[in-house]
Amino acid sequence: MIKGINHIGIAVTDLEASIETFRKIFQFESVHREIVEDQKVEIASFKVGNVLIELTLPTSPESPIAKFIERNGGKGGLHHLAFETDNVEEELARIESEGIQLIDKKPRLGAHDMMIAFMHPKSTNGVLTEICQPK
Repeated sequence: MIKGINHIGIAVTDLEASIETFRKIFQFESVHREIVEDQKVEIASFKVGNVLIELTLPTSPESPIAKFIERNGGKGGLHHLAFETDNVEEELARIESEGIQLIDKKPRLGAHDMMIAFMHPKSTNGVLTEICQPK
């Protein structure tokens, strides 16, 4: 069952500058930083209400985030919406049975020690959509 929005992923080209820009807007104190080797990204995240904002910087030109930035004219921007579930495997099966195209047929480890999986934006009105579950 989908519980609600877990985080909003924003692709960035300068992590430090982006942290400072969003700090001015949201006045957060602490930032969680993490490198996710598998996805070739470094993230900085902070909470706004009950939702994480996840600033994501590519660490390699082969990163999906680097490719997104390249397709976006060298600029960052809204990359994905992530929704939390209690069982990512069951949700993947249910979503696929509804005819939604999946990028990930099986969950994989993501940031914040979450199990994650993505749906293809071709099936979700152009929005890269993620489901995630705390490990």
